[in-house]
Amino acid sequence: MLVKTFGSAVYGIEAVTISIEINVTLGTNTFVVGLPDNAVKESILRVESAIKTNGFYMPRTKIIVNLAPADIRKSGSAFDLPIAIGILAATEQLINVSAISEFVIMGELGLDGSIQPIKGALPIAITCRREKFSGLILPQQNAREAAMVNQLQVYGVNHLNEVMQLLENPGQKTPVSVQTREEFLEAQQHADLDFAEVNGQENIKRALEITAAGGHNAILIGPPGSGKTMLAKRLPTILPPLTLNEALETTRIHSVAGRLPHNATLINKRPFRSPHHTISDMALVGGGSIPQPGEISLAHNGVLFLDELPEFKRTVLEVMRQPLEERKITISRARTALDFPASFMLLAAMNPCPCGFFNHPAKNCTCAPGIVQKYLNKISGPLLDRIDLHVEVTPVIFSELTGTQRPERSAEIRKRVIAARQLQETRFQALPGIYCNAQMNNRLLKDICQLTTPGHQLLKTAMEKLNLSARAYERILKVSRTIADLGNSPGILPEHIAEAIQYRSLDRENWAG
Repeated sequence: MLVKTFGSAVYGIEAVTISIEINVTLGTNTFVVGLPDNAVKESILRVESAIKTNGFYMPRTKIIVNLAPADIRKSGSAFDLPIAIGILAATEQLINVSAISEFVIMGELGLDGSIQPIKGALPIAITCRREKFSGLILPQQNAREAAMVNQLQVYGVNHLNEVMQLLENPGQKTPVSVQTREEFLEAQQHADLDFAEVNGQENIKRALEITAAGGHNAILIGPPGSGKTMLAKRLPTILPPLTLNEALETTRIHSVAGRLPHNATLINKRPFRSPHHTISDMALVGGGSIPQPGEISLAHNGVLFLDELPEFKRTVLEVMRQPLEERKITISRARTALDFPASFMLLAAMNPCPCGFFNHPAKNCTCAPGIVQKYLNKISGPLLDRIDLHVEVTPVIFSELTGTQRPERSAEIRKRVIAARQLQETRFQALPGIYCNAQMNNRLLKDICQLTTPGHQLLKTAMEKLNLSARAYERILKVSRTIADLGNSPGILPEHIAEAIQYRSLDRENWAG
């Protein structure tokens, strides 16, 4: 008997519906066709054990399992459940065969029939709704994640027997319900970190406020213990809250990567990713035989923090140059090419030299001549030019550490950041894909960042004195526009240019002397 069930395969951040055809006929052996990988081929052993353990019988005749379309590579163990249901239906152990065509079924089977969680439940649910399936059956741990998609009945199951009962009597089990918008808005009110916990470093907080307001990239350079990491971890607390669409897009990426906690719904806070400096280039940008998202995609709509930047391998840093400009990464393989979104803010931190005390106000640098320049040369000029703000972090003095003055809270800074972002949204509302100053192209720079004569002369002098590149010139204009937005100024004034130039003073020619 021939039976067809439906599953789904995830490619990039999209899902493709897979027809799983089961034919039990005369003969011997079991064949799985349709470009399966080893995990899919091994599913027959897991399926057989689960079927027998739960009192059903496994046919000893010829079984052909076809995964269509046959020219798309199938991977992973999530096809166990639809294959098992197909075999049970084809051997007439499942009576209500007509119900199968209404559902997409996904799940990994244990040998006892228990159902294990899968990756990519959210994009699978979105595809189910788009293709007019009435329901989705998947592991209980993934049910709340998939139930964020409205107009789709999502059923979470823990065991093979539950699936059989559900298909025999589809009306007896209640679909999982999630109040997506209410839960999302409520969770956004809570923050674990706050800038009020950081004493002193007001100039660094100002630089991070500009970074957040314009969506700029920044690097913090200072000695050990000056608070670089502490400040960096609090940057997401002053960024504008995620919109529902941004949260959905971010959640899809984390779902595909298998990074969502069990029973999770929407990601409600901007991601903050901080990979170790031993990371490989593939782990950073994504890859694999079937490409998976890397750290830059997991940081989409959030912050990618690279601590001890010169310790990263140069090849790893160089692969970020194109995503920083394009805000997406294309992973090409022999059979496929997939795009992953990568619109993130890069925040980096580093010591000024190997010993960490170059330019320290109280301690002497012990590095040999030329070592400071060599250390900074680990970061290429083109990558450094793509970082908008270079901020020197100095140690906090004792009086600031023990002072009684209450530092400004993240919520207060965030209000100014949101106001500046709203100005930018209004400015770029007719330009799809551009929502902050950091994303302006050359044409927009000429139209939006027009300078007065004193401002033009000031910038010209700085370019000549500091030997800045053309890209650094663009960054200064963008940062100046953001500073003007924070001050609610319609035009860019000389003081805005002066403050922006201050954040380029750590270019290599000046930093190492």
